[in-house]
Amino acid sequence: MYNKLTYHLIILFFPVFLTGCYDNYISSIPDYPVRLQLNLTSTYPTFRDNPNTFLIFDKPVQATDRVGYGGVLVYVGFDGNYYAFDLACPYEAKQNVKVTPNELGQVVCETCGSIYDISYGIGNPVKGPSKEILKRYKTSLQGDILYISN
Repeated sequence: MYNKLTYHLIILFFPVFLTGCYDNYISSIPDYPVRLQLNLTSTYPTFRDNPNTFLIFDKPVQATDRVGYGGVLVYVGFDGNYYAFDLACPYEAKQNVKVTPNELGQVVCETCGSIYDISYGIGNPVKGPSKEILKRYKTSLQGDILYISN
């Protein structure tokens, strides 16, 4: 009875522990404010529902925009979901060393040679010296507006 109860408790709470670990992740990229509102109908109509496309915000477009540490890359994944990452390479951790997207669903740091897979929104390193994922930001689609924040 005791072993069966312990087993069920572990199964029940294991996902909670995993979620807690993800939320406590500390990036080498400093926390800078991120706040963007993108109108996908009037301002960025070709971006909506167009997998493997991206927008780069390395400076504010609107007075209320905040673009993080190195700028923000907004990406439509192969799965059609919206993802956002800081443009600063986590291996270099410098504001002026930025990753550049390619047509394969990846971003590349020309300085250290690291390549990160962003195709499904993870931003994990697949080549080069970096072992750290890209710093991710939250995305939320509400009607025609895509919100990006941290």
